[in-house]
Amino acid sequence: MSIADRLKQCARLVVLGTLLGGFCLPAAAVTVDGLYSAQVPVASSSPEDREQAYSAGLRQVLLRVSGRSDVLDLEGAGAILDKAESLLQSYQFLRAADDQSGDQLKMMFGPVGVNRALASINAPVWGTNRPLTLAWVAVESRSGRILLKSGESAMQGPAAGWQHAFASAAASRGLPLAFPPATGDNAGRMLSEVWGQFMDSIRQASATYDHDLLALVKIRQQGSQWTASWSLDGAGLDAANMSVTADSPDQLADRLVSAWADRLAQRYAVAAGDVSEAARVDLVVDNIVSLSDYAAAVQALEKMAPVMSADPVRVTRDQMTMKVEISGEVSQLEQYVALEPRFVRVGDVMQTQSVTGSERGSVSEQRQAGRQSVGNKGARGSGSPAGKPADDSLPRSSVAGTPEPEAVPPAETKGSGVSYRPLTSNDQPADEAFGSLYPTLHYRWKGSGVIAPADSSK
Repeated sequence: MSIADRLKQCARLVVLGTLLGGFCLPAAAVTVDGLYSAQVPVASSSPEDREQAYSAGLRQVLLRVSGRSDVLDLEGAGAILDKAESLLQSYQFLRAADDQSGDQLKMMFGPVGVNRALASINAPVWGTNRPLTLAWVAVESRSGRILLKSGESAMQGPAAGWQHAFASAAASRGLPLAFPPATGDNAGRMLSEVWGQFMDSIRQASATYDHDLLALVKIRQQGSQWTASWSLDGAGLDAANMSVTADSPDQLADRLVSAWADRLAQRYAVAAGDVSEAARVDLVVDNIVSLSDYAAAVQALEKMAPVMSADPVRVTRDQMTMKVEISGEVSQLEQYVALEPRFVRVGDVMQTQSVTGSERGSVSEQRQAGRQSVGNKGARGSGSPAGKPADDSLPRSSVAGTPEPEAVPPAETKGSGVSYRPLTSNDQPADEAFGSLYPTLHYRWKGSGVIAPADSSK
C-alpha cells in the first residue's frame, strides 16, 4: 500500500474512531507485565538443576498465560515442558545471602514462542491487557472479624498473612487484584456490608476506586478448615453465592483467585485458532505532527528486518497507533527500534505496581530490571541488529566481567516479577485491547520538527 493510500486510510480511521468513542476500555483495565517471567528455587547452577528449573518456571508461565487451571493436564503439555529451554529468552542466577535459604533462578521466556506452544495443544492465550478486580474480603477467625485493606498500615496483625496469601495467588495467575484503601468509608460499617454480601452498598462504596470487577468475599474458620463465600459483579461475569473450602489461608486464596481467573480467561482469552504464526504488536508513536512525520515513521519501521507489515489503526492530531506484524520475538523488534535514533522509548523509567498494589513489590521489580542481563538469548526471526550476533550465538552463561549476583532479600527472591501499569492508550475499543496478546510499545518521534498548522477554529 502506498503512502498516499495509507493517509486516506488514516482519515477514515479518525472518523471511525469518533463513532466508536462510546465503546472504549474502562480506565481501570491494566497491562500486566512479567507474565512470561518466572523465579524458582534451584539447587545449583549445574546444567541438570537448571534444566529442572526451566521446566518449573515454564509451568508457572503456562498457567498465567493460558488462564486455564488445567492447562498442564492437556495432551501435549508435557512435551512443551520437556523443551522449556528452547523457549527461554534469558535467565539470571540469584545467589542467596548466608542468612537466607536457597538460590533462585530468574527466567524470561519468549512470549511469541510460548503463545505458539499453547496454541499447539489447543490451549487459549490470555493477553497482557486484563481487567482489574477490586476485592472486598472479610475474614472471621477465632480472634474476631477483619476487613482486608491496602496500604502499609493494613499489612499488620492477622491481616498480613491473608494479604500475603492473596498476593501470591494473584501473582501465580497474573490477575490484577486490589483491596480498598485503608482510608475512606467507615471500616466497621463496610465490614458489616461485606459480611452480609450487600452488593448494592459495595458498588456505591467502590464508585471512586479503580476497578473493572468487584469481588465480595466472606471467609470463616470452621474447625481446622476455612470456607469462603463469594460473589462477583461486573465485566459480564456476575456470579453470586459461590463457595470454596480449603485447609489453609494460602490454599483458600489460591482457589478463590483461580476461580476468578478461570472465569475472566473464559471471557477474554484468545482461542488457539486465533493465535497467528506472526506476532501482531501495537506500537504507539507520539509527536506525529505532520504528514512527513507520519510517512517517515512508517517507512523507518517497514525497513526493519523483523517487520512484515506496519499499518495504522488509530490516528489523532499528534499520535499514531500502528499494528506491526513481526517475525520472531517482540524483543527483537525492540532491539531494531532502539537502533533508530528518531524513535525515543516512552516510559523506560516507569513506576509499576505489584498485582495487589504493594509498594514493596514495585521496588523489587525496579531493582531487578536495573541489573545487567545475564544469559540473554536472541529472539528467532529474520535477522539480527547490526553489531549483534545471531540467535543461537548469544550465550546463556554469565556475561564476561559480570560480578557475582548480589544477594536479594527473601521477599524479592520469592517474588514472581508480575506487575501492572495503566494501559498506554485507554481510548482503544474494548474488544481490540483485551484481544491484544502482547504489551503495547510506546515511543516518541524525533522527526523533521515540522509543526502542524495551528487549528484556525481556536
